[in-house]
Amino acid sequence: MDSSRSPAADPPLQRAAAIAYERSGDGPPLLLIHGLGATRHIWRPQIARVSRERDVIALDMPGFGDSAVLDEVPTPWAMAAAIGRMCGEIGVERPHVAGNSLGGWVALEIAKAGGAASVCLISPAGLWRSPLGPRSVDSRRWARGLRPLLTAAVRNRGVREAMLRTTVGRPENVPVEDARDMIDAWITAPGYDAANDEMRRYVCEDLDRVTVPTTIAWGELDRLVGPPKPERRPPGSRFVKLEGCGHTPNWDAPELISELLLETSADGAGGRVDPAEAAV
Repeated sequence: MDSSRSPAADPPLQRAAAIAYERSGDGPPLLLIHGLGATRHIWRPQIARVSRERDVIALDMPGFGDSAVLDEVPTPWAMAAAIGRMCGEIGVERPHVAGNSLGGWVALEIAKAGGAASVCLISPAGLWRSPLGPRSVDSRRWARGLRPLLTAAVRNRGVREAMLRTTVGRPENVPVEDARDMIDAWITAPGYDAANDEMRRYVCEDLDRVTVPTTIAWGELDRLVGPPKPERRPPGSRFVKLEGCGHTPNWDAPELISELLLETSADGAGGRVDPAEAAV
């Protein structure tokens, strides 16, 4: 892959309800929600393809990227409510929703509140059996002190791949500028610590309230969180393993993730399946 930024140009930045987002394409609305420490830019490898068939809205969660920090405790359900307000302001009702990691948990909360037509959960947070508890190591603390060195070191392929390997299964696929954006977004996000603390404090509850078509896609190279046990999945949801993919698989298999987003946001697709199949 070319070492420069992902080829598609970013759509214009817009704001609603204090949330920054980019919107492009035409068709059924599809809301894309990034994970903890990331921004809307993780969807760059998918935007051009998916926006040919969907009205794509890629946003920065409150406290990340270009979005303001929430005025309340940033629980996953508070994040979901804030995104719901954004959707209301821009006139989008019950979009299809796809989320990665913490964004997957937020997508579930949107669905439980009746605000989603379907959900695609890519390595979602919150489906663990018990709360994770406080962090034992705060790697962001030393990373903030080394920020100038780290952002410069990204141009070294070996260093870049080592820094990305925790979240990306195939870090050699990530262009230099995208890698630098990812690392800098993680270091500088003002909402990271509070959102991480709240994420680790709870589990996603009341999964039976998720009544829309639901797909859980899990990267087999995920080094952060294991796949949810069958009893920790929304009833009737579909489980898909993404071979050769990590926790944030957007650059690992760009075409595969694009097709996943399109499939699960199609009318009647990605839907309820036999519980025996869902437990596989």
